[in-house]
Amino acid sequence: AILKSAHDCHEGECTIDEVSELIYELEEQKKVLNDRLDAIMNMVSKLQKANTDQKRNTDDVRAYVKDLLRVFSHEHPIVMPAGYSGDIGDGPTTAYDALPPKPWKASP
Repeated sequence: AILKSAHDCHEGECTIDEVSELIYELEEQKKVLNDRLDAIMNMVSKLQKANTDQKRNTDDVRAYVKDLLRVFSHEHPIVMPAGYSGDIGDGPTTAYDALPPKPWKASP
């Protein structure tokens, strides 16, 4: 999206709206990268601590390396997240199908 916005601006007239959108996208990407950098820095410090510990536990080091690989990996996640599909019984239902509506009462 960032490259497309930059390319569109470069090829077009670079209107105020186009530049504002590009700035917004860059700010969003900056937040994502800062979060990722924080995760990497935390993992490096944990890995250094685990590796230099007097009672170095290989399983702990292996777990930290696995977590570090997760940060850099672009492959599919190990566990696919599962959500509620909404399908119960004979298929998807609406709130009116699942629950009978309350009777209407006039306001006093």
